[in-house]
Amino acid sequence: MTLFELAAEQKSAEVTDWAARLGWVAGLLLLIALVYWLMRQGWAWRGSLQSGLPDLPAAPDAPGAARLTMSGRYHGSTTAGQWLDRIVAHGLGARSRVELTLTDQGLQVVRPGARDFFVPAGRLRGARLDKGIAGKVLTEGGLLVVTWEHGDTLIDSGFRSDRAAEHTTWVETLNTMITTTEGTAR
Repeated sequence: MTLFELAAEQKSAEVTDWAARLGWVAGLLLLIALVYWLMRQGWAWRGSLQSGLPDLPAAPDAPGAARLTMSGRYHGSTTAGQWLDRIVAHGLGARSRVELTLTDQGLQVVRPGARDFFVPAGRLRGARLDKGIAGKVLTEGGLLVVTWEHGDTLIDSGFRSDRAAEHTTWVETLNTMITTTEGTAR
C-alpha cells in the first residue's frame, strides 16, 4: 500500500449524535442567559436599596464663568471611603464619557448617553487623586475622586481626564474652593 492510498483511506469520524451536541449548546446558552439575568436583578436590587437617595440636582440656568473644564471618563460613584460600594440610583452607576465644568456655583457633570448632574459648591467636600473606584483600578493617582454630599450621604465620584496631568490642578482648585466656601459659610 502506498502513502497516497493510505491518505485516501483516512477519514474523520462522522458526527452521528447531533441531538446531544445541540443539547449541550442549548444548555450553555441557557446558562449564559441565566447569569446575565441574575446580574441585571442584582443591579436592580442595589438600585432599590438606594431608593432613599434624593434626585440629583440640575445645573442652574446661569452657572457662571468656568474656572476649569475637563473631558474624559466618568467611572462611577460610591459611598465615600468605600471604593467598592457602587451607587447605582439615579444613573450614578453608569460609566460614560464626561465633560466637567467647575464654576463658582459648583461642579457641572455632563454625560452623553447618561444622566447629567450638578454638585452645588456648598455640597463639595473634597478632592483627591486615587487609583480605584467602583471596581475600576487604574495607575496610582490616575483617578480624580471628588467627594460631595447628597442628602445625608457622602459620595465619591471618580473621573479620569483625557489628559491625566490636569488631575493635580483640579484637586488643588477644588480643595481651595471648598476651604474658601466653608470659611465663608461659617
